[in-house]
Parts: sequence; structure tokens; C-alpha cells
Amino acid sequence: MILTLVEHDAGLPDEVSLEALTMARELAAAEDTTVGAVVFGDEGAGTAEELAPYGVDEVHHVVHDDLDGYAPEAWGDSLAQLVEAVAADAVVAPGTDRGHEVLSHAGVTLDQPMSANCIGVDVADDGGYDIRRNRWGGSLIEHATLDADTKLVSAAEHEYPIEKADAEGEADVTEFTPSLDDAQLRVRVDRVESGDQEGIPLGEARVVVGGGRGVGGPDDYDQLEELADLLGGTVGASRAAINEGWRPHDDQIGQTGAKISPDIYIAAGISGAVQHMVGCKGAETILAINTDPEAAIIQKADWAVVGDLHEVVPELNDAIRANG
Repeated sequence: MILTLVEHDAGLPDEVSLEALTMARELAAAEDTTVGAVVFGDEGAGTAEELAPYGVDEVHHVVHDDLDGYAPEAWGDSLAQLVEAVAADAVVAPGTDRGHEVLSHAGVTLDQPMSANCIGVDVADDGGYDIRRNRWGGSLIEHATLDADTKLVSAAEHEYPIEKADAEGEADVTEFTPSLDDAQLRVRVDRVESGDQEGIPLGEARVVVGGGRGVGGPDDYDQLEELADLLGGTVGASRAAINEGWRPHDDQIGQTGAKISPDIYIAAGISGAVQHMVGCKGAETILAINTDPEAAIIQKADWAVVGDLHEVVPELNDAIRANG
């Protein structure tokens, strides 16, 4: 069995977990085995109906009286215990902070290596995994072999498409109660407080308008905000703009910020450094606006406007309103 750690919100699996299921399904097909999902939380069992179309045969719902919130060590140890209980061949996790944290704790318990942020995994003739993954901010691709009793891998965000399986029927749900002690529960989420951020979160937006150093200052983001509002999207920023204090850190797109996968990303006044491109490479289409025709973002964009964003964006806003 290929187990997949699935993150969810009230029983609805998130996009990165569905991407991870695509990887898991490919591995299961190559190894002629089944796909199982691992879920935590009171509403975890509700994912079964959502996950069955993505090739999940069985949902393992981890339940425990002390697991009323996220606890990284406890989750990792629970996953490790489940791996041994079902004799899983491999575990696939979404390439999120939580996915990596849980998988690394499971690896320590199982004494098995893990390979993070994989963009491709093939099953070798000897049963090992031939791994491809981005390194150094996406500037090179590492090729490696993972040889372990239980392979632990995570799927890099937005590298695998979300695809439904050619399958019918429902996924079975089984409860699994791990054996935990106080030491494994010493770190846990005590409460969740909502921030004051308004609008669509960057990771969920279908349209993102990003601004970099070329915007010129915090007040000049007004025209980008207007463009995002007209298109039903949200505004992001490069690290340079964040470092200048023009936007809050939550708006940062890049290797150390948000990873986005919108239908269109409009990058205004952004140079296109490797670290930024790591964050936006999941975009379906990139439109760059920059005065420098040699800027890296221009070379990597699907469409480009070579011009001053302070002239181009207002004209674009006027055109959208006129045709709205």
C-alpha cells in the first residue's frame, strides 16, 4: 500500500494533498498496489467521499483522545505506527510545512530516510525509487536514488496535476488509535487565532497581481490593488518589496514566502530572481510588466509588456472597466 498524508479543512482535502495523491497513484500503479489516505481530526472521516474519485481505496482516520489539535511529534509517531500496522510500502506527503514536519518525525521513529520536494519519482527495477527534485531554489535538479524499507517522499507543491482516477466506488474508512505518551504531546497547537487579512489568500487566488521594487513605494500599490479587485484576485509582492516594508510578509511570493498556482500571475516591476520564480512557477500563465526587456521575468513570462507599470497598469484598469 502507498499511504498518503492528506491535509483537509472540515473534511475537504486541500489542493496540495490532491497533487500528492497523483504521485501516490502513479507509484501504486507501478508497484501494483493500492492507495490509502491518512487523515487526522474529528472531521477526517468525512474526506472519504471526496478522496475516492482520486483513487483512494481506504481512508485511515487517526483518532485519539489527546489529538484534538495539531501535534507534530504525535502525528509523526501515529503515522509511523500506522505504517507498521498496514505494512505500507511508501508514504507520500504534500510538500507543505506540515507535511514535511510530520513526515520527518515519522522518519525518525521508523529510522528511515525521507526525500522532500520531489518533482518526479520512478520505481526502479530493484524496487528503489529514482528521485528528481529541485535544489538551490530551483536552479538545478537533483537526481538521486532512495533505497529504504519504507520510502518516505513529499510531492513538491504545484508540480503534479490534480487528476481524478478512472475508478468507481467508495473508499472504506477505518479508525486507527495510536499509542501515545505525554512526551509526544509536549508540542501542540493550543488555539488558532484568525488574522486581520482581508480578501483571497495568495495560495487560493486564481488571479494574482504581484509588485516588486519597481512599484516604487507602498502608496503605489493602490493601482495594483485596483487591478486585482477588477479581476477578482489578490495582491502579492517580491521579497525586495517586503524588505522595504512596503507590504506585510504574508504577501511575499517566493522560496521563503507563498507558493502560488493561479490561472494568471501579473508581475509588475519584478526582476524575476530565481527565489521569486520558485514561488510562482505553478502559475498557468505569467504576464510580466517591466521597463527592462532583458529582465529575467520577461524571459520566463508567457506574455510581456515592456513599459512603465505606472503607465501600463492604469491603462489596463481603464480598459477593464470600459469592457466590464
